[in-house]
Amino acid sequence: MKREDYISWDEYFMGIALLSAQRSKDNSTQVGACIVSPEHKILSLGYNGMPKGCADDEMPWDRDGTPLDTKYFYVCHAELNAILNADIGSLRGATVYVTLFPCNECTKAIIQTGIKEVVYLDDKYHDTDATRASRRMLEMTGVKCRRYEPSGRELTFAL
Repeated sequence: MKREDYISWDEYFMGIALLSAQRSKDNSTQVGACIVSPEHKILSLGYNGMPKGCADDEMPWDRDGTPLDTKYFYVCHAELNAILNADIGSLRGATVYVTLFPCNECTKAIIQTGIKEVVYLDDKYHDTDATRASRRMLEMTGVKCRRYEPSGRELTFAL
């Protein structure tokens, strides 16, 4: 008989997105993304961080202050990082698992690459214009969007 207590695909891929988020140096919000093919193969991973070549220690991570002294002009979001990190020809038909609902800019990239489903864990910016715009574009383009429902199961392992 086969084992029955294995984790589901959703648990597996959201778990990998959560693990990827732990690579972020952002002191307030860590976001991870995992892009998966229709055949359940991982195509790419990403987390929110500075662009390649921009030294983390020399870049601003603050949320408040003048725009050039905050993280917002510099940080590359997890979804966009995963899209840009993909080392394959196409993401068409893929699913992106992301720990935070995508902003409008990442949503544009999701749509343009042909990703067909967004599975998100948290939606803490639900009432902002950016996420309203995201929902509008996702609905308009037929990209399926659903909230990940945590199973409550826990996995622990030593690193």
